Amino acid sequence: MRTKVTLALLFLNAVLFFFIFKFERPSRLKQLAEETQRRVLGPEAADIRSLEITGAAPGAAFALERRRDTWFLTQPHEWPANLHAAKAIVHDLQLLEHESAFAVADLPKSGLSLADYGLDKPRLSVAFSSVDPGPGTPRTTTTLRLGDVTKDGKRLYVLSPDGQRVHVVKRSLADSLAAPLEQLRADSLLNVRAFEARSLSIQTTGGASNQTPGSAGVRVRIRRDGTRWRFETPLVAAANRLAVETTIGELNALRAKSFPATPPATLPSAAPVFRISLEGNGVNETLFVGEPAAAAAPGGKPAAMTEHFAQLEGRTAVFTIALPADLHRVLTTAQETLREKRVLDFEPAQVTAIALASPAQPRQPPITLQRLEPAAGQAPDAPPSWQIVARADGTQGPQTVPAERALVARLLDVLSVLSAEKFQSDNPTSADLEEWGFNRPVREVTLTLSGTAAPIVLRLGTDANRTLMFARPGTPGDPGTSVYQVRADIERDLDLSPLAWRDRAVAEPLPAAARIAAVKLTEIESKRTVFEAAFDAAGQPQPAPANAAALATMVAALRAPRAKEFAAGGFADRITAAGAERPWHLLLDYSIALPGAAGTEVTSQRTLHLTERLGGGVQFAGDKDRDLVFALEQPFIDALWALTYGPRDPGPRVEQKK
Repeated sequence: MRTKVTLALLFLNAVLFFFIFKFERPSRLKQLAEETQRRVLGPEAADIRSLEITGAAPGAAFALERRRDTWFLTQPHEWPANLHAAKAIVHDLQLLEHESAFAVADLPKSGLSLADYGLDKPRLSVAFSSVDPGPGTPRTTTTLRLGDVTKDGKRLYVLSPDGQRVHVVKRSLADSLAAPLEQLRADSLLNVRAFEARSLSIQTTGGASNQTPGSAGVRVRIRRDGTRWRFETPLVAAANRLAVETTIGELNALRAKSFPATPPATLPSAAPVFRISLEGNGVNETLFVGEPAAAAAPGGKPAAMTEHFAQLEGRTAVFTIALPADLHRVLTTAQETLREKRVLDFEPAQVTAIALASPAQPRQPPITLQRLEPAAGQAPDAPPSWQIVARADGTQGPQTVPAERALVARLLDVLSVLSAEKFQSDNPTSADLEEWGFNRPVREVTLTLSGTAAPIVLRLGTDANRTLMFARPGTPGDPGTSVYQVRADIERDLDLSPLAWRDRAVAEPLPAAARIAAVKLTEIESKRTVFEAAFDAAGQPQPAPANAAALATMVAALRAPRAKEFAAGGFADRITAAGAERPWHLLLDYSIALPGAAGTEVTSQRTLHLTERLGGGVQFAGDKDRDLVFALEQPFIDALWALTYGPRDPGPRVEQKK
């Protein structure tokens, strides 16, 4: 059975091969021969390397040349060609087919001549070469002449390169050859993109279009350093990555607007207003921007775009570009506009300690905010804990207390985004430093970073009127050479009081099993009970108060008491607040019940002294047992007000009947 199947398959294969060889192959060969016979050009068009188009119409002549894989215009000026347009012309020539053809020798028999087809003086001629000749060897060219279109306007008469036949072809070839120069030219100028750029150089010279004082003759060079950018000249400093890469993108967007027939008297390459160089991966491009192509109107409003003469290095063609006013400003003041405005360069997550001091206040002890090592089992992404290390009086060692991590995180954010409002000086004199207050800085901030040898030191000075603030970043041994003007209120974010950074928790939160058993508000002077409530084992007030929400807010605050801020000094019978000395107004007594042995509860009493509400968001509390005075947080203040005086909203207005 298997032998029969094998023999049948072999027979069918033999029949198929016979059919392909006998019928299909001749058909394909015939089709290929017909296509070859319809082709106007033969092997001479297989690998076109240069093209020259001449015509009677103005602007119809141009020349193209292929250099490696890139096409260039060589006439009427040297310029990179539009790759798609050049390939379209070459493709049309290589695949040019006739729909009909007749011999030139047969024309007299019909009383016709080449003039009847517009081929005696062709409107366009295409001369091309397909082989690069060696040195000293003349280039062999093939010429194709294009005549008139047919009466229906859809076809074109073409004279074969040997002049023996007239071909009737589609007019698409004439359309591609008649494309304006604007479509044949590549419109891009600088092609090094931001992601591959290695350096950006901008050199300015004096000129009519460059009137910024001090900008003439300045050469700015910015080099990529890993993922960052740094100035190499005229100063050594960090550059703003976003600003640099945005500027490179705007330079990439510049286009050749026009090619004037008459170049300016002074070429842009000879006396550029800007000399712009971009260096990439093995590529170095330079653009010379010359004087404006048209004079600005006197007393007129500055234009958003200014047309300038320009040239590219290595090319003689002069063209114009439309230079945006914002880009002109950036190029003119690149040493400032492209500079990194952030004063300090660090990552907040790398900071392990922050030291705050004031050399201008020698009696004010410095403090240090120190990051603690993560506790065992702490999640890797959990925010770190901090502590305050403050110098004690006398012979005692430093005192440590927990720090408020949110405040430390905010301080690091403030320092990391501190920006220059003005680049004051990069080479200050001793007189300048004294005038700006750096002999005795008002603040000195030292950041210790993990994995680095030298800490970062930020010194802040101020002028004699304390209206301006100046920053000078450096290291402990090198105060730095750059001075920046920064926001004047930065000093407020660098409080030297340990209380400003202390953990806002007044006491440890109550355990989950503990409950508030009772609360009582008493007016101290009159000893009148203002509010009182007791809670059952489930934590529900008995009886239900009129303002249950306010009571719940106060109980939640008592379970985990926190301060908005701490007042200096310990507990006293009177408190100085809002510019006056004030007595305590209320007593807040509350009892805490904790589970004890044999199902019993252990109860403890706590008391807070309260001032009157001194404003919309100001009310102080005193804890005599902990020797603390602190400001209450807003929810606690609002809850106390509601329980003491009732709801603040009087409710809807009721109209009285007359």
